[in-house]
Amino acid sequence: MAHGTVIVGTGQGGFQLAASLRDSGYADPITLVGDEPGLPYQRPPLSKAFLQGKVDDTGLLLRPPPFYQRIDARVLGGTRVARIDRAARGVHLSSGQTLPYDHLVLATGATARTLCVPGAGLSGVHVLRGLEDARRIREQLARARSVAVVGAGFIGLELAAVARGQGLPMQVIEATARPLLRALSEPMARHLQAFHEAQGTQFHLNTQLDAIEGEDGRATGLRLHGGGRIVADLIVIAVGVTPNDQLARDAGLAVGNGIEVDELLLTSDAAISALGDCANFPFAADGGSRVRIESVQNAVDQARCIAARLCGQPLPYAKVPWFWSEQGPCRLQMAGLAAPGDRSDIEGDPASGRFSVLRYRGDQLSAVESLNDPAAHMRARTALAPVLAPT
Repeated sequence: MAHGTVIVGTGQGGFQLAASLRDSGYADPITLVGDEPGLPYQRPPLSKAFLQGKVDDTGLLLRPPPFYQRIDARVLGGTRVARIDRAARGVHLSSGQTLPYDHLVLATGATARTLCVPGAGLSGVHVLRGLEDARRIREQLARARSVAVVGAGFIGLELAAVARGQGLPMQVIEATARPLLRALSEPMARHLQAFHEAQGTQFHLNTQLDAIEGEDGRATGLRLHGGGRIVADLIVIAVGVTPNDQLARDAGLAVGNGIEVDELLLTSDAAISALGDCANFPFAADGGSRVRIESVQNAVDQARCIAARLCGQPLPYAKVPWFWSEQGPCRLQMAGLAAPGDRSDIEGDPASGRFSVLRYRGDQLSAVESLNDPAAHMRARTALAPVLAPT
């Protein structure tokens, strides 16, 4: 009797794997298991359209309930996997049930980092990773007097744009010298910083947080290293994520900044694959150096790669990474992976609000960042394809 494929994780990658398996003719059982209740949903709108009330819970769903009936995939939402029994090829659920598998796919995603500072547990202090987080933040945005975000990454700046759009005082605290230090070139990051400042957002760069202050169990502000204070009754900690690799670690799989997989996205156990935010894979364009990419595109493309392999068409994973961020009227699109030392050449006029930054490693194009210019982004992806996906 075929046990089929068990997918641990009901995010975009897990959903895409189930859909792609059926599209590719896979006939064995498919089961998705996820900690969060309900059906798979989109995460990118959580920090933008969902907070603005432009999309509701139903609008977030990747597919309505009848879809899973049509593809004959079982979804076990609100269900935690307690451990993996590799010898018996089964996953043990916290409910006591065991799900046998022929192949197991770990699409467990990542968890938002928190800060170990006094006051971190006060009411009004949030992270933004899942739907429940977004619901709580949206509810508080409606009655907040002032907002602070710790971390000037994409989530922090997207939330800053939403808060300013609602007329709320907005403060961003960042430990490094500029926003998006690890994600973007300096010209693009500085341009976005200037945009947010023009909207009224205040940045506190090279600034450490000492404590979150409060009264009667509720946050009232932040105490900065050196004695500065910021008033805020809604505080979001946006300092990155950590991969959910504990299941793999406990099962004895190779782990290092995520679950280690090979070019086919197989773990150190040939019956187990991993994909998405939790997977650390060899990046062909950089000599096979290991990377872990946090993007919807990466999760979706890796899901398709695994589905093809399980249906008898194995190919190494070698897709061009691409990302996007919407911050108010600023639509940023990125393709490729740049290293911190890569050269930055500006194409177009930043003053127009529509330009690109081309990143080069030596003479080789490594990445392109495009602002409000989707045509330039598509050209970049075409140009990068033979570079980042060599045959």
